[in-house]
Amino acid sequence: MFEGLKRVLGLGKKKKEETPVLEELPAPETPITETKIDDAAPASPAAPVQEVPKPEPVLEEEEEEAKRPSIFSRLKTLVVEREFVLSEKDIEETLFDLQMVLLEADVAYPVAEAITEHMKKELVGTHRKMFDSADKVVTEALKHAIENVLGDGFDLVQYINTHEKPVKILFTGVNGTGKTTSVAKIAALLQSQGLSVVVGAGDTFRAGAIEQIRVHCDRLGVKLIAHQEGADPSAVLFDTVNYAKAHNTDVVLADSAGRFHNRVNLMNQLDKIKRVMKPDLVFYVDEAVAGNDAVIRAEEFEKTVSTDGVILTKVDMDPKGGAAISIAYTIGKPLVFLGVGQEYTDMKPFTPSLIIDEIFGEDN
Repeated sequence: MFEGLKRVLGLGKKKKEETPVLEELPAPETPITETKIDDAAPASPAAPVQEVPKPEPVLEEEEEEAKRPSIFSRLKTLVVEREFVLSEKDIEETLFDLQMVLLEADVAYPVAEAITEHMKKELVGTHRKMFDSADKVVTEALKHAIENVLGDGFDLVQYINTHEKPVKILFTGVNGTGKTTSVAKIAALLQSQGLSVVVGAGDTFRAGAIEQIRVHCDRLGVKLIAHQEGADPSAVLFDTVNYAKAHNTDVVLADSAGRFHNRVNLMNQLDKIKRVMKPDLVFYVDEAVAGNDAVIRAEEFEKTVSTDGVILTKVDMDPKGGAAISIAYTIGKPLVFLGVGQEYTDMKPFTPSLIIDEIFGEDN
């Protein structure tokens, strides 16, 4: 992910240095004199001949890459008399290159623009001491810009511990994005934090959905409330909430059928679920591999059904990674979890450092 961004920032591996080529020396212009064999001085042993190493071949792409100045090398030239001052003109070309890399990584245009504008505000007109390296200055500015776009995330466990029980969470979103699996993974995470959980099988529309969530709950030892296929999901989730109240359960996780914002009947059904269940939180689930489509869907869904946070699945399969940055900024709601694998433990509470560490190749 973000290999292009690393290239622009000069964070990639350094190119192998070219082997120097020795220039051939011209022959000495010494006049030739005639010498008799008898009068000649004894010959000295000849000096060993040294072979000139042949230069290693260099690919044209590597030559072009080596010639391309990095963002850091451009800014380093601005260091004058123990400190340097950046002007907008100085960084205009570099920020344009950065914006292009962000767009190639599926970062939505308004988000890429917001990041570069934030960097411009932080860098332009600043005075930096000579011992403050240019690479550190620019890297920190980019980190601050991404943190500003991503926000601080959302601590679900803290929310649950500070609110009246049971805390009711409704999961919704597009069909086929890993919503039901996400419910199971979050159930496992909450259990690991000592919280009791009950799951409501509110997806009565999709064939096999009830059995899918039942298998997960059986593996985790989580109580499942389910009706028959085709039942009213509002009734299922109403019973789930009543069970949680009767058994002093900490959290209700309510699955629901996948839907698109333009399916009127399913959206009306979701409105009914919300009226009956009265969720404390509504989480929108989508997949990172959808790229900008996920950003558009999240925005349209937010207009139709207000959400409180976003769960992004299949982050580990996303070769570009722009969706994670774009969704949070576009809908103005925090990223709550990132799905990074197939195991129950592969649902990570979101923090900005998860994305920033990936971009800069740092260890978590």
